[in-house]
Amino acid sequence: MLDVSNIYEQSWKYAYHGIIPDTWLAGIPSGRWANGLKQPGRLSLVLFDDGKMCGTASYCHARMESMKDYGEIVSIYLLPEVMHKGYGHQLMKAVISELKNMGYSKAYLWVLEDNENARQFYERFGFVRSDKTQTDTYDGKELKELMYTVCF
Repeated sequence: MLDVSNIYEQSWKYAYHGIIPDTWLAGIPSGRWANGLKQPGRLSLVLFDDGKMCGTASYCHARMESMKDYGEIVSIYLLPEVMHKGYGHQLMKAVISELKNMGYSKAYLWVLEDNENARQFYERFGFVRSDKTQTDTYDGKELKELMYTVCF
């Protein structure tokens, strides 16, 4: 799990630079996500490039009771050096396929409002912004998360 957590850590530091305060990103402890990846019901995919683990995606049954008919895409993260090579596209297609195999015809995910790259990525897969939002705080900076949904 530490290798997968490392992908999260490196991806966060790269993708959220300029969005989440640098002080918070710099303080991410090694292994921060390792225990969360072991949560019951959470499923993960891992992507390898030339024998090296370089990407991961996590999904599950909806964690929100109000979305119980949806699958949830919890995360898609890549090492910075393999971004923009089509691996995110491969992971998203694989996650959607897995959610379909679980019997879902629709899914949701959360994305930071300020993360334009991720929002555009999800929109290319047909995800649309819903009216649901939530707020997270990082070193005193409040950031809005938007829920995106898709039917497949």
